[in-house]
Amino acid sequence: MAPTLTPDPLLPNPLPASPPPSAPALLKPGTAYADAWRRCLAAAPEAFRDDRVLTLRGGDWRPDGRTLPATTPVDGSPIAGAPRLDGTVAQEAVRAALDQHRAWRHTPLPERRARIAATLDALTAHRELLALLLVWEIGKPWRLALADVDRAIEGVRWYVDGIEPMLAGRSALDGPVSNIASWNYPMSVLVHAALVQALAGNAVIAKTPTDGGAACLTLAMALAAREGVPVTLVGGSGRELNQALVRAPEIGCVSFVGGRDTGADVATAVAGLGTRHILEQEGLNTWGVWDFSGWERLTAVIPGLFDYGKQRCTAYPRFVVQRSLFDAFLAAYLPAVRSVRVGHPLAVADPADPLPELDYGPLINAAKAKELTDQVAEAVDRGAVPLYRGRPDGTRFLPGQDTSAYVHPVTLLNPPPSSPLHHAEPFGPVDTIVLVDTEAELLAAMNASNGALVATLATDDRATFDRLAPQIRAFKTGHGVPRSRGDRDELFGGFGASWRGAFVGGELLVRAVTQGPAGERLPGNFPEYQLMP
Repeated sequence: MAPTLTPDPLLPNPLPASPPPSAPALLKPGTAYADAWRRCLAAAPEAFRDDRVLTLRGGDWRPDGRTLPATTPVDGSPIAGAPRLDGTVAQEAVRAALDQHRAWRHTPLPERRARIAATLDALTAHRELLALLLVWEIGKPWRLALADVDRAIEGVRWYVDGIEPMLAGRSALDGPVSNIASWNYPMSVLVHAALVQALAGNAVIAKTPTDGGAACLTLAMALAAREGVPVTLVGGSGRELNQALVRAPEIGCVSFVGGRDTGADVATAVAGLGTRHILEQEGLNTWGVWDFSGWERLTAVIPGLFDYGKQRCTAYPRFVVQRSLFDAFLAAYLPAVRSVRVGHPLAVADPADPLPELDYGPLINAAKAKELTDQVAEAVDRGAVPLYRGRPDGTRFLPGQDTSAYVHPVTLLNPPPSSPLHHAEPFGPVDTIVLVDTEAELLAAMNASNGALVATLATDDRATFDRLAPQIRAFKTGHGVPRSRGDRDELFGGFGASWRGAFVGGELLVRAVTQGPAGERLPGNFPEYQLMP
C-alpha cells in the first residue's frame, strides 16, 4: 500500500496541472470566406458578381479585363482575385477620372465634407465585414484587421473636422491623384489617402494591389461612390498600367507606397514629367542599443514589434547592439520572442469562443514565405548564427490545414554582407542582430540601407541620444520607444532612398495634393532639394 503523503507546511501546496489548451477544430461560425462574399453581394451588388469584383471607371461598375486567380494566405483556398486591365482600358479610366476631377474640384467644400462624412458612416456600418475581408485576403489577425479599418475611418474624420484651415489659400490640382499602394494596409493607408485627397478637391484613382485586398477595396470604394465621391478603381500589372497611372498627362499627382525597385521606376518617370509625387519606399528600420539598462521595457515591447509578421513599412527587423551588452540583450529578447503568437486567425475550439489573440497569421502568400525561408537558410550557410527559430504550435491551427504561407519568428546574428538580410528589409518575421563596439560602428550599422522611415535608439543617457539621433538617417527616431507611421496631425516621410517627393501627415498631406502660392516649395525629399517641415 502506498504511503500517505502529508504536505510539508513549509512548502506551498502544489498547483494542479493546467489542462493543455484545446486545439482549434473549426472556423468561427459566420467567418468563412463564403460568408464574407455573400455579405459583399448584399452590401454592394453593383460592385460584385458571383465570381468576381468589378472595376469602377467613369462612375460605372464594369466587368473589365480578366480576373487573376488567387488564394487566401490563411489556408490556401481559392478567393476572388484582382481584375487585370490592359493599358488601353486604364487610359480610358484616367480620362474619365479627369472629367470627374474637373467637376469635383468646383464642388463647394461643405458638400465635399458631407459626402466624405457619409462615406465614413457607411464604412463604420460595414466595419466588421471590411475587417473580415482583410483577414481572408491578406492574412491579418482580427485585432489588427479591425485596427486597420478603424484607423482609416478615424483618421479621415479628423480631416473632415479640421479641413478648413488646411485648405486656406489652396486649390485642387489640375488632374486626379493616382494611388498605387502595396497590399499590407488597404484601409489605413490607401483608402485613408484617397478620401483625404477627395476631401481636398481631387478625383482619385486607386489601383488594386495584385497580391491582395481586392474585395476589401472594392467594397470601400463602392460605399464612397454611392455618396458621390469621384473614385476610380482599376487593377492589373504595374508594367501594363504604368503609362496610364504614372505617365499620363492627365494625372495631377502620383501617390506610391511600395518597394524600392518599383519606386525607383516611378520616381524616374515622374521626375522626367515634373508630376507632383509622394513615393513612400522601403528602408531597413533599425533599433540601436547603446549604454542601456532598461531591459524590462525592451522585453515588453518586443512582441508588439512582430505585429502582422513585420509586414509593414515601419517594422524593426534589425537590432544593432553594443557588444558588451549582448548577453543582457539576449536575456531580455529571447523570452519576448518566444511569446509571439502565430496561427490561423479564425480558428476556434468551440463555436462560442472568441477569435484568437494573435500577433500575426500567415505572410501574404506561400511564395513570400518560401523566399524568406530560403534567404534565412542561405544566410546561415554563409555564416549567420541562428539564435532563435520559432516552431508551430498545433493548438493554433486547424487539423490538416495548408500552412505554406506561415513563417515563425527567426533571429539571426551577423547576417553576411552578401545576404539580402544584411542590407534590405525582409518584410517578414526575421530579426537580424549586428554587434558593434564604437559609436561610429553603431551609426554605420543603423544607416545600412541609405535611409529609413523610422529608427529607435535605446540609451540611458539623454545627452547621448541627442548627440547621436540626428546622425541616424530616419525620418523619425524614438528614444527607446518604437515610432510609427502616425495618424492625424503626425507628419511622415523618409530620408535617403526610403522616400521621394512630398512628405505627408497632418496638414502636409493636404498640401501635397493641393496647389498653393506660386513658387511654393513643399516639404519633402526631391531631386533638386530636401526641405524638412
